[in-house]
Amino acid sequence: MGGSRAGDTRSKILIAAATMLGEDPHARLSVRAVAARAGVSTGSLRHFFPTQRELIDTVVEGLQTLDLPEDPMRDTSLSPAERLEACLQLLLSAVGTGEKARQNWTSLHDAYVASPVPEDSAHVFSALERLSVDRIERWLAALRDEGVLPPGELEQRARFLLTVVNGLSFERAFPGAHSRVGFERHTLRTAVAGVLAS
Repeated sequence: MGGSRAGDTRSKILIAAATMLGEDPHARLSVRAVAARAGVSTGSLRHFFPTQRELIDTVVEGLQTLDLPEDPMRDTSLSPAERLEACLQLLLSAVGTGEKARQNWTSLHDAYVASPVPEDSAHVFSALERLSVDRIERWLAALRDEGVLPPGELEQRARFLLTVVNGLSFERAFPGAHSRVGFERHTLRTAVAGVLAS
């Protein structure tokens, strides 16, 4: 394959896989499905990504470098705590509430809990979890660089905040999710205060 054409094919594959993950974070990203979405042969996909693991890792690495278009961490009109809370709220908003949250958790359950998880699916889950932890670590690093966050292990703090977000997103799937919005904000505020004070 020629240099430019090869680069175009590789980009098409990565864009297709990233789009599929954006549409369904629990997608298994089979070689056939990604190749079909990219409009390339499975042989072309295997040329660039001999294993599904390599494809997933490359997609996640690319997603880790992307800046969110409206990243609340950049809004310096807010206090550091308000910015971090808004960032976590951004993660929660992707889950939605009510039926959308139920569909998200049903999809997650079906992909990773209901039946034995194939190794490739477990790797997808780990890679996506790593992506979430990395995103939160980047927010925390920005606060550390501003002198707002005391020195310490960022990954542990990021995992704690992700656990809080995951718990709240699970609650969003239950009836009456809208009535718990105030509690959700209080929970995020408490978690952020604990991390900033740690």
